[in-house]
Amino acid sequence: QVQLVESGGGLVQPGGSLRLSCTASGSIFGIPFMGWYRQGPGKQRELVAHITTGGSINYAESVRGRFTISRDIAKKTVYLQMNSLTPEDTAVYYCKVVATMAYWGQGTQVTVSS
Repeated sequence: QVQLVESGGGLVQPGGSLRLSCTASGSIFGIPFMGWYRQGPGKQRELVAHITTGGSINYAESVRGRFTISRDIAKKTVYLQMNSLTPEDTAVYYCKVVATMAYWGQGTQVTVSS
């Protein structure tokens, strides 16, 4: 069984920064696909960024240049550094890990407001 534990969300002012972390525990072997998604109020869940098994990275256009995804394979952890946050980034952020199947974290709230 695989569990994902997310942390790092919170309330931040526009222009501020946050760093999200997601650590996987359980039966994950090799290097999985890891990604971050978000769901804003009244919106569908959307991709924020992902990093593939081979290390390729993809960002949503709305966060490119502001957010950085990275991983620590030994720690089975994926990070999302978020800079220059705007109110439009307000959402619940979910971690996704794909090994033999897809697993989702419980979500962490990010609120950008003055």
